[in-house]
Amino acid sequence: MTTRLAFDLPPALEARGPAEARGLARDGVRMMVAHRGSGELVHATFRDLPDHLREGDLVVINTSATIPAALHGVTEAGEHIAVHLSTKLMADRWVVEFRRLTGTGSKTERWTTDAAVPARVALGEGAWTDLIGPYHDSDRLFVVRLTLPQRDLDWLAANGQPIRYQYVNNAWPVEAYQNVYATVPGSAEMPSAGRPFTPEVITRLVAKGVGVAPIVLHTGVASLEADEMPYPERVKVSPTTAALVNTTRENGGRVIAIGTTVVRALESAADTYDHVEPYDGWTELTITPERGVRVIDGLLTGWHEPEASHLLMLEAIAGRDLLEKSYDASLAEGYLWHEFGDVHLIVP
Repeated sequence: MTTRLAFDLPPALEARGPAEARGLARDGVRMMVAHRGSGELVHATFRDLPDHLREGDLVVINTSATIPAALHGVTEAGEHIAVHLSTKLMADRWVVEFRRLTGTGSKTERWTTDAAVPARVALGEGAWTDLIGPYHDSDRLFVVRLTLPQRDLDWLAANGQPIRYQYVNNAWPVEAYQNVYATVPGSAEMPSAGRPFTPEVITRLVAKGVGVAPIVLHTGVASLEADEMPYPERVKVSPTTAALVNTTRENGGRVIAIGTTVVRALESAADTYDHVEPYDGWTELTITPERGVRVIDGLLTGWHEPEASHLLMLEAIAGRDLLEKSYDASLAEGYLWHEFGDVHLIVP
């Protein structure tokens, strides 16, 4: 398999809060546009997105909404820990990540199978988890039975917080982690490539003749320490979106994925003839340069951590040379990383 891109990420380039906290509008973050055909890099602002797309293109967005998936727990031994809900498997079965508290604020470290995993964690009155076992071959994710006194989304709204990592300085409400078009709750972490979108940008896209179509993919917990391949995620591609993708490609338009989640969803729904079919289920697809992409022409994404598995997907779309050139430029020009940072548009 291709070696993942490796580089040093200076702490100064970690976005520590939403763009609004830096005095910017959502669509005011920086955007690097990388042209696969010419190798040209253009430095722009996200609100310029319509200027870099063409009439007849199709933008595909992920309408999954972020849930307040971070919970405070107490083990049977009396240790206070963080519990991050990752993926809902069925009514009372969830994949979770346990994290030890290592300081104030959001500083935690993941709990792995080399330590005694808590059999039961109390989450509050009438709420707890019971350990079932490891999730797939993961050493950090576990399947639990989640017992709650009311419907899970209602209980989480009252008792949960958005998952945040130590580079985010302050606690922000879940609304700060929502994309403006999010409608279907289920993501443990924000599908963050879409965060810069505003109603105004969407209006300008439509006015230019660029289509906008939704999919749903509920993201699990990434965990900063884990350079793992992606785990199964719940996905839905509607008949309408499948038809729009196919029609766009047949008419010579380009399909632009907003986020790696959209790439995974659409590529999972593509058949061996590169035709997208409606899909409602789970995806275990991993996209690498060797596998390539079948129905995606371009991608808007954030800037990914060194050696992250997402970089393999980006290489499949951009090619290694352009990817290295983009990341070298992003570091030199001071682009910001993580869910509140700047974005990277890869086009043919």
